[in-house]
Amino acid sequence: MKPGYVLRSVIAAASLMTIAQTSAKAQPAEAPARPNLVVFLADDLGNDLTPWGDRNVRAPNIARLAQDGMVFDRAFVASPACAPSRAALLTGLMPARNGAEANQKPPRADVRKLPSYLQALGYEVVAFGKVSHYKQTGMYGFDHFEHDTFHDPDGVASAIGWLKARKDKRPLAIFVGSNWPHVPWPESAEGYDPAAISLPPKTVDTPTTRDARARYYAAVSKLDKEVGNTLEAVDQVLGKDTFVLFSSDHGAQWPFGKWNLYDTGIRVPTIARWGGHIRPGTRTDAMVSWIDILPTLVDVAGGKAPAGIDGKTFAPVLRGETDKGRSEIYTTHNNDGSINVYPMRSVRTDRWKYISNLHPEYVYTTHIDQWVKRVDSGKYFPSWREAAKGDPAAKAIVDAYYRRPKEELYDLSVDPDEKHNLAADPRHADVLKSLRFRLAAWRAEQHDDHPVEGKPHFEEGSLYGEPDPDPKPQ
Repeated sequence: MKPGYVLRSVIAAASLMTIAQTSAKAQPAEAPARPNLVVFLADDLGNDLTPWGDRNVRAPNIARLAQDGMVFDRAFVASPACAPSRAALLTGLMPARNGAEANQKPPRADVRKLPSYLQALGYEVVAFGKVSHYKQTGMYGFDHFEHDTFHDPDGVASAIGWLKARKDKRPLAIFVGSNWPHVPWPESAEGYDPAAISLPPKTVDTPTTRDARARYYAAVSKLDKEVGNTLEAVDQVLGKDTFVLFSSDHGAQWPFGKWNLYDTGIRVPTIARWGGHIRPGTRTDAMVSWIDILPTLVDVAGGKAPAGIDGKTFAPVLRGETDKGRSEIYTTHNNDGSINVYPMRSVRTDRWKYISNLHPEYVYTTHIDQWVKRVDSGKYFPSWREAAKGDPAAKAIVDAYYRRPKEELYDLSVDPDEKHNLAADPRHADVLKSLRFRLAAWRAEQHDDHPVEGKPHFEEGSLYGEPDPDPKPQ
């Protein structure tokens, strides 16, 4: 073969390679596929599940989800009532900034909502069941929503049916909200033995209390079945690489739970599963808040976590890049109409909880002690009051329910049940002063100085023994 021919062949091959490389560079890179997102929300569920050490409950599907994903040991809501908690999730803003400070109140219309952020990334965003606070769902801008009424039994089933029939090729963000274990609980304990279950701290042990707690667990088991059915459909239709987040809007409707800033009111079960990204069977003690869910979903979806909101993405925790979360958790509670008017604020650190009760002259009341004709708390709370007449321990619990001091301070490292208020202990005066200052500074930044609605209570049981008013969904 002639040398000139070889040289020309080499030059031609090099030219073709250069053209191919230039052409490849000129072509825009294909956009990465965005993961489908599934967010499943429970209603009034505390950390009363096996992954957090509860031995009473039967919830195998949630336990399996925990084995397949990451369990958060310190996840918190922004407010321990349905409407403000869900508004905080769906706006990434604390209640004073989004406008939903009291229960039943929606966020302001001018506040950007979570569906808008995901729609801008090309997602179809839908909601089924109790995702927002019932009929407020239409205010949030979902592409489609169904069954957002009180205890609608078809919410989760409709989500599954819709998902299986879906033809849209856009990435999907589907929010599914169960009404369980919100009251009314099942009338039957459905296999739970009231005598055999263990009761939460700060509970008066009476037969009717045990019966109520067993029915609460029966409601949790109903939730678990809905979670299992949903995950089965998700895995079948969307695949196991779908990002799944499970959580609850606040603690159980139980004394010192819902409507309280104790951990039993604000700490919630949270699990994330994401095949190929989250290592199965992991746990984290990173402190995160429900306001962090919005930027986290945007981050997971491949977008840039928005600035100007209160939430911070915890996607790096999910990916195993860090085990650090928030250094402080702030929570607020105002009222639920006039049934529950007791404004309070708190800051929680790794070790300490400080609660400021803004009007300690008020009597703390909720639906639990007010609506005594109900099948749930109306059956057991009167037995607490009766027991308190002759039992000093029961009286101490009932008194702590109704009457709160101006300030509460708890060392969570030795008192996780928040039984021993250290606010008056001079040994912790510096801690008290520091947390008081930090909470005040945070409230100033939030412009958290709005009037609290509702008529406060100054006597215990002011509706005690009277028929229920026409109840609004809680």
